[in-house]
Amino acid sequence: MKTLKHSRQRDSILNCLMNRHDHPTADSIYASVRQDFPNVSLGTVYRNLNLLADLGEIRRLNCGSGPERFDADTSLHYHFICQSCGQVQDLDMNVSDQINLAAQEHCGGRIDSHITYFYGTCADCLKKEAQRSLSADTTAAS
Repeated sequence: MKTLKHSRQRDSILNCLMNRHDHPTADSIYASVRQDFPNVSLGTVYRNLNLLADLGEIRRLNCGSGPERFDADTSLHYHFICQSCGQVQDLDMNVSDQINLAAQEHCGGRIDSHITYFYGTCADCLKKEAQRSLSADTTAAS
């Protein structure tokens, strides 16, 4: 097996991701890393993110529509995706082995793990909706 050459840019990409909890896109990480490495290319960021994901050092999230997002937390956990603003949040809840057992009853094989995304509207977007509704009601009453 070929040993991996040390890369300051890769270290910067990983460090950037480890210091964020917003599940950034490659473009967001690129913008952050450029502060320390102005000559880094977007392609270098993509290649290193894919390498880090393939090595299991980070997690690649495919949240449906929109670009892939990345997570430095590789533990098994669930995510919530706001369908209004696109924000991705970690859910602070236990991962259920019951889902694996229930799915295994229907697959004819062995289920080892699962990935689950919950979709809805985040608290910030709900507040904005309520404010718009209240504002519309106030305007209509005038």
